[in-house]
Amino acid sequence: MEQNNANLDTAIFAGGCFWCTEAVFQRLKGVHKVESGYTGGEIKNPAYREICTGRTGHAEAIRITFDPQQMSFVELLEIFFATHDPTTLNRQGNDVGTQYRSEIFYTTEQQKKEATAVIEVLERQKVFTNPIVTAVSEAKPFYIAEEEHQNYYNDHSNQPYCQFIIDPKIKKLSTHFSKKLNSAT
Repeated sequence: MEQNNANLDTAIFAGGCFWCTEAVFQRLKGVHKVESGYTGGEIKNPAYREICTGRTGHAEAIRITFDPQQMSFVELLEIFFATHDPTTLNRQGNDVGTQYRSEIFYTTEQQKKEATAVIEVLERQKVFTNPIVTAVSEAKPFYIAEEEHQNYYNDHSNQPYCQFIIDPKIKKLSTHFSKKLNSAT
């Protein structure tokens, strides 16, 4: 049955390489679409080669279209924080630069409140050894990345980057959030 788009919401996260975050969020119940792209910068319609320089101000990010009746924004945040390192500034593993920063781009004031509250709880509970550096910012224009970056993990899971970097994130997701996975995954 087709879902009424009026019931869907949007979340925008930057958590390092968008291939990784896309692969994680594609597997969740209630997620209808995940698009890799660029946001948070100043130039219009940036290209991957420009983003890679780190000079555009954009982050590699994903835009998630989801049904909040099946998966809440707070649940998405829990998975976001569990599947990347929110304590490293402008870096995820060997991917270094402002384009790989950890950032939540809120689309409503409610999302801003929930993101801030989740960060406060994680900090208070000392879930991470180091302080969380994830920024919480108002959403800026989101530019869809080139076609070769969409659905990357699913199309290239045998590539070494996917096997060494993304596979462990998918395993962690399956272990800790199995009840939140689509039955097809």
